[in-house]
Amino acid sequence: MADKKHIQIACMAALLLTLAACGRSERDVGGFSNDLLGNEIRIEALPDPAIPTVVCHMARFERSVLDRARQGNWFEDPSNSSVSCQRTGAIDLSKVPLGDAGQEIFSERQSLFFKRTAVRRIVDLDNRSILYVSHSREIVEGSAKMSISTVLLTPEEADAARKAR
Repeated sequence: MADKKHIQIACMAALLLTLAACGRSERDVGGFSNDLLGNEIRIEALPDPAIPTVVCHMARFERSVLDRARQGNWFEDPSNSSVSCQRTGAIDLSKVPLGDAGQEIFSERQSLFFKRTAVRRIVDLDNRSILYVSHSREIVEGSAKMSISTVLLTPEEADAARKAR
């Protein structure tokens, strides 16, 4: 019985070291503690890979080691997120797909296997807008957790995109 307990403690220590070794990404802008358990709200910068003059900032929840231990679910973060996007210069849509379904520009795991948080870009030329939707994607059951941000296009940018179609 004592050997089994030592093995469990060794596995828990290895898991904690692995979690501690996971550093922040280069997209990380900042964050802050959200409660007494050490859970955090993390803010990441997500440049649009096809439109370098648009950057999105996504806020998401990151569970602490204490919260993971308390709930017994080590391998999952909540899929709650929020997104805000803005332009930093002129927008060229010549290399951007303009289909109704848009294009996923970011995806990140929120659990070991089945849950992801994603950001999708949809161009709405009729309303001279680029929409960015942050949402959760789960294999078995979809999620209604989402956030939306709009970047306005100038009349000239929308006209150029229409002509390039």
